[in-house]
Amino acid sequence: MSDNRGVAYIEPGKVEVQDIEFPGFELKDGPGVNPANVGRQLPHAAIVKCVSTNICGSDQHMVRGRTTAPKGLILGHEITGEVVEVGPGVEFIEVGDLCSVPFNIACGRCRRCKTGDTGVCLNVNPDRPGSAYGYVDMGGWVGGQAEYAVVPYADWNLLPFPDKEQALEKILDLTMLSDIFPTGYHGAVSAGVTSGSTVYVAGAGPVGLAAAHSAQLLGAAVVIVGDLNAERLEQAHSFGCETVDISKGDPKDQIEQILGVPEVDAAIDAVGFEARGHGGDSDHEAPATVLNSIMEITRAAGKLGIPGLYVTGDPGAVDEAAKEGSLSLRIGLGWAKSQSFTTGQCPVMRYHHGLMQMILAGRAEIAKAVNATVIRLDEAPKGYEDFDQGAARKYVIDPHGMIAA
Repeated sequence: MSDNRGVAYIEPGKVEVQDIEFPGFELKDGPGVNPANVGRQLPHAAIVKCVSTNICGSDQHMVRGRTTAPKGLILGHEITGEVVEVGPGVEFIEVGDLCSVPFNIACGRCRRCKTGDTGVCLNVNPDRPGSAYGYVDMGGWVGGQAEYAVVPYADWNLLPFPDKEQALEKILDLTMLSDIFPTGYHGAVSAGVTSGSTVYVAGAGPVGLAAAHSAQLLGAAVVIVGDLNAERLEQAHSFGCETVDISKGDPKDQIEQILGVPEVDAAIDAVGFEARGHGGDSDHEAPATVLNSIMEITRAAGKLGIPGLYVTGDPGAVDEAAKEGSLSLRIGLGWAKSQSFTTGQCPVMRYHHGLMQMILAGRAEIAKAVNATVIRLDEAPKGYEDFDQGAARKYVIDPHGMIAA
């Protein structure tokens, strides 16, 4: 019997739960591990028992075969865990702490970390700035859709909850702090959402729903969510959003019916590189559609938040340009309207403490907004399958049976 189990990517459309090595204080060779990271010592790390670990749309891109993820990669970057062991270099995190683990792996020492740009840490991924657990081209840090995981630079990365009992009561909300709640919030903040804003969110998956809820928390007057999936649009409507079905045509026409004008103050792309067209074109991929659309419907001098994932390598793309992340953007339109946009990984630590406080104080109900649904670790393959079919749920894996009841 293995001391640990995790969800492994096998091939497009297939994951399985495997016996894997118990984490230690050295990064060992394995699927996706950058050779320059092999043997890296982790005296600053903590080993966590994964209390909850979520399936993310970014994971789904890999499982669909839309990245260069290698066979055997252990998935999972949305981790909440109880510390069971700490390395000799850990000073402040203690065994027994229940913590949120930001999906960004950051050293806390480099120039980017010191300016709060933890999504592009310079020291954890030899390939490029920025890293994450269980993700392709991110340095090879083992994923956390598992029973146990190792968190490097634990004093810097971990967010301990102030009261473990209270945290367990709100675990379905707090588990969203590792990624989608800060990511959605970052999308809304970078789009300039404020009191009285009218906001369009492209995409009603979990990140889009988190962005919509975040826009409400920031004081938006109206939040409009666009998608093709009727069940996901109904989920957005359930917590007060207006909705548009983009299979019926250009969203700007439906936005005009809602607001009286065909534009919004702020727009958020929560779809990313697997976007589909609008109206009659919604049956096929058109990866630049959302970006061009939100430039069109956002007012002059408005801002665009782009938390949706875009990649530099997509073997399943519709054309050769898109396979390397080159899209046909109407940048002239954005320039003419003096718009600005923000892309990239959300720097989770910029937001997660404040969002934690909002959850603990009962001000934010993110689990309800994204329809958090608990499953066992062995049910992860079915969770991936259902999520790929468009289920309006955020699947939360419960590896140790601590929250399912």
